[in-house]
Amino acid sequence: MMQTVKNVRHLVTSTKHAVSELTVPVPWGQIRGKVWGPDHGRRVVCLHGWADNCGTFDTLLPLLPQDYKYVAFDLPGHGQSSHRPPGVPYYFQSYVADLYRLVKALQWEKFSIIGHSMGDALYPEMVDALVLLDSYGFLPTDVKEMPEVMRQGMEELLKYENREERVYTKDQAFQRLQAGNPTLSEQSARILLERGTRQVEGGLVFSRDFRINLKNIMRFSTEQCLELQSRITTRVLVLLAEEGFEKRFAESYQAKLISNILQGYREPNGVVVTLPGDHHVHLNHPESVAPFITDFLQSNGPSNLTSSAEDPEPAKL
Repeated sequence: MMQTVKNVRHLVTSTKHAVSELTVPVPWGQIRGKVWGPDHGRRVVCLHGWADNCGTFDTLLPLLPQDYKYVAFDLPGHGQSSHRPPGVPYYFQSYVADLYRLVKALQWEKFSIIGHSMGDALYPEMVDALVLLDSYGFLPTDVKEMPEVMRQGMEELLKYENREERVYTKDQAFQRLQAGNPTLSEQSARILLERGTRQVEGGLVFSRDFRINLKNIMRFSTEQCLELQSRITTRVLVLLAEEGFEKRFAESYQAKLISNILQGYREPNGVVVTLPGDHHVHLNHPESVAPFITDFLQSNGPSNLTSSAEDPEPAKL
């Protein structure tokens, strides 16, 4: 299926990694992304957060092992990837299918994941290590709230689906992005704007699909989250930021539920680490994150950070 991966454009960069652009056709358009590292390297897929793009890894990947092959892609509706067809909402679960499309096009049977994903719960045989960046992987919703959440999401979709794009100057776009993401450093905001905007007559528009901002109607209960999590068989490293999601949910009703999820990652062979920083710590301060990820990926066991039970030998890729 390698013939489905096309339009690869080599980029010259100042980092140790040679970086190429990647385009993978999908039924509604294309998925775009970046590739770092040698073809023979251990394979790692990098998944950005909601409303970001694959530029979020620009500062981190040059600090990770140079003999690995990293593929980071813009999720549909983000960055330079195509938006989903008109009238189609964005579901977290749909991104698992997008990831599956990507690795099948690359002909990857085994790989590691860095980012935000629950794809390893559905295809555990394909993932040999999982790193979550200020993410729990699963976020349970109280079942009593689900009907109202679903109703709100449907009404928002119908109300805003014909919304016109707003045109910004470069400075206005920068200010808008920082206003919505106050923890981003100036450098980080400009990195995300590179793929997060596109030129139109009169200025710039944000390239992400406005529909990703609408209430997501596909939710999971605590029981469903824990069941999916129990199917994760690989090693897991969770890197939480002190000023990130951990603080956001500390006082909410979800705190106890999240605590159960984190304990599930620790047992039997996972590691949970809390670092100084905010939700974008991997982009703002990659030097504080990279050593943990490097240690975790290179270790034959769960990690040198812990004395957890022995882990199967990583697949030879």
